[in-house]
Amino acid sequence: MGGLESALAEASSPWWRQRARAGRDLGSFADVPEVAEVLVGLLLDAEDTAVMRQTAEALARVGTAAAVRLIALAVVEADGSQADWLQTGVHDALVGPDGAPDVAAACGKLARDQEETVRRGAAEISAWIDGTSC
Repeated sequence: MGGLESALAEASSPWWRQRARAGRDLGSFADVPEVAEVLVGLLLDAEDTAVMRQTAEALARVGTAAAVRLIALAVVEADGSQADWLQTGVHDALVGPDGAPDVAAACGKLARDQEETVRRGAAEISAWIDGTSC
């Protein structure tokens, strides 16, 4: 758990590079409640857009419903500029060398989520995906 604890500590660093690294390193732990809360904070980072973008990209690359759910939650809370950077991060994952084929499937699952906020965010992400030529 040392790596997880270290990444959680970096998530609150005053330096954007460390927060961005934390977002990338924590992506695979999106289903852990305390990590999920930290990741949503990084997705809505008020200090630096690179943190938002890289965290969104990492979560989209993970592609699980738990990971995409966090992006969906952030999208609904985000202002216009933040949403643009989240979209860019998801786009980066989709067009990257390995792509992120599971994002669309995760959005499909999240479209039936109990939480209306998650359904709205997933619909927004689906619209992004539909507009991406990968």
